[in-house]
Amino acid sequence: MNPQYGTPTNTPTPSQLQHLKLALPGALARSQASKGKKNNAARAGALTPLQFRHLVRSKHFTKPTNGQCPGYLQCNLVVLDKHDTAAFDFMLFCQRNRQACPLIEVVEGPIVDNDFVAEGADLRTDIPKYCIYRDGKLETEVEDATDYWPEESVAFLIGCSFTYDEALVSGGIPLRSAEEGKNVPMYRTNIACREAGSLRGNMVVSMKPIKARDVAKEVEITAKFPHAHGTPVCVGCPQAIGIHELDNPDWGDSIELRDDEVPVFHACGVTPQSILLESKVKFAITHAAGHMFVTDRLSEETV
Repeated sequence: MNPQYGTPTNTPTPSQLQHLKLALPGALARSQASKGKKNNAARAGALTPLQFRHLVRSKHFTKPTNGQCPGYLQCNLVVLDKHDTAAFDFMLFCQRNRQACPLIEVVEGPIVDNDFVAEGADLRTDIPKYCIYRDGKLETEVEDATDYWPEESVAFLIGCSFTYDEALVSGGIPLRSAEEGKNVPMYRTNIACREAGSLRGNMVVSMKPIKARDVAKEVEITAKFPHAHGTPVCVGCPQAIGIHELDNPDWGDSIELRDDEVPVFHACGVTPQSILLESKVKFAITHAAGHMFVTDRLSEETV
């Protein structure tokens, strides 16, 4: 296995794959036949998004999704009660802060009812880990959000930078977090987001260590993915955006930064979680940092 796509700590094991094949004897073959061109975009031997979501749903994959299903769009999740004024405020927040919150789709209820992202997917179970928030505080983290899901919900799917991991690897830029079997490091910043109704706060960023000679290439590649946060918000000098301890991220894991590398920071889909906390929203469900919803949509497809 190519280590750039993960290590045994965040890659399905042979026994997990066997469980999946036994649980879904016909669905996987139908999925492979129906996807055609889409499967050609993925790395040979990798799971299709449908296969991966079923592995997640059966609780046989509960780890971060960096490096999984290369070539496909991954999304952050925010779920609110559709009758809460915070739902409209959040829609407006996404419109005003598109780099931090590139809105891909809005779903009423827990089941995706169209093939724009992943028809038939269950947003309550098809993400490896969820965060439950009440009154601006993290109540718990769960692997199944069914018992917490609002009776009348609206779910926002927001593009994630994991989406362009395949493009970076193809361009000769490795994924340090996947190589080390870790979650990506994420940090609060001093970059203020535009307010929307009751919602306010600062941007959260993720960090990738990039060789100095490859920074221009990284910017060129990520510019092609505005639906997944796009180009960096800062290259080097983390202090300029309020980050003073790279080894102590606010979310995720610390990863190695080598002598010939610079830290490159991209807007991150954990921004909504930080905003929801600061704004003390009554109730919300989100993905846990680094644990994304993997869609059927190719990463480079226009949204």
